[in-house]
Amino acid sequence: MPRELSLNEIYKAAQVLKSLLRPTHLIEAPSVSNDCSIFIKPENLQVTGSFKVRGATYMISQLSEEEKARGVIASSAGNHAQGVALAAAANGIKATICLPAGAPISKVEATRSYGAEICLVPGVYDDAYRRAMELRYEKGYTFIHPFDDPLVIAGQGTIGLEILSEMPDVDAIIVPVGGGGLISGIAYAAKMVNPDIKVYGVQATGAPSMLRSMEENGRVALRSVSTIADGIAVKQPGELTYSLCSRYVDQIVTVSDDEICAAILHLLEKYKLVAEGAGAVSVAAAMFGKLPVEGKKVACVVSGGNIDVTIFNRIINRGLQKSGRLCTLAVELMDRPGQLVIVSKIIADMGANVTAVLHERTNSQIEVNDCVLRISMETRDGKHIADIISALEKEGFKILSAE
Repeated sequence: MPRELSLNEIYKAAQVLKSLLRPTHLIEAPSVSNDCSIFIKPENLQVTGSFKVRGATYMISQLSEEEKARGVIASSAGNHAQGVALAAAANGIKATICLPAGAPISKVEATRSYGAEICLVPGVYDDAYRRAMELRYEKGYTFIHPFDDPLVIAGQGTIGLEILSEMPDVDAIIVPVGGGGLISGIAYAAKMVNPDIKVYGVQATGAPSMLRSMEENGRVALRSVSTIADGIAVKQPGELTYSLCSRYVDQIVTVSDDEICAAILHLLEKYKLVAEGAGAVSVAAAMFGKLPVEGKKVACVVSGGNIDVTIFNRIINRGLQKSGRLCTLAVELMDRPGQLVIVSKIIADMGANVTAVLHERTNSQIEVNDCVLRISMETRDGKHIADIISALEKEGFKILSAE
């Protein structure tokens, strides 16, 4: 039977992990919010690019010699797979990872590179999990749960100890939430050391399983989840993690995919940090004023940086749009010479940079003698866009939409 979670267990985990982990010192991030002092805990810079290696390493280190000899198994298409693979290799034991056959090649190969045996399973994550359970009983492997295990939670809780050690006067910690292992460990560690610290969780709007569970006072299983933050797209929190969050987490909020994209862009541009969607939700919550942290000293855990580079460009564009750095206006024009010149001059005089122009004559929403000009431009922020729209309207142009 696994041991109970305790503060001593988390301190023990910190000692065990010391030789493997990469230090992730707090980074001051004043541009994230004007309302509070933000510091980033950059677990995206951790070995394997995620905090997940902490819990996996600690649990594997506590296995008996007999269990180590049999090996471990996990099911994951992301950070947990890589964490288990590296931890197993560091302990000299066999690891088998079941992944859905459609998992990105980059993630499959990253997991393989740490020495794990890969088992690709037709279907989705649930199919990979079922196959992992079958192999667990067939081969006698120890299953390394991604979040709902006290030893895994203790490993993740070392992040809380590190934040408190580096910044003892921290008022609040903001943490991404999927299954709940990370926030359970951090909240437990923080509250045991200083009960006055606030611990806030952040989920994606399209995957609010822990939020719903806490609202309804019992674990809720969502029918489906949909978010770019795939690392926290969990349908149901764990039993232990739900119990710990109910006792030690002060509040959970959600952020939209657009807000997540804006946070990814901000971290990249201002602090040269690459964060995946799940990792950036804590910063998104601070950026968009989702939590009562005005005037407080706040640590935001950026939990991982293993972003899928094939969609990176789309995420950046969404982030630019959300932060008012890209805009496409649909302007109704009278179809006569000189109108485009006038619009272009107004935009140029306002200091925006036009990147694309599309002239439409067949839009059914306009008058027969009119046309629609779709003009894309680079702008400074939302106020800049509003000023451009105001200037165009002042000259008599009708704005049909602004995206």
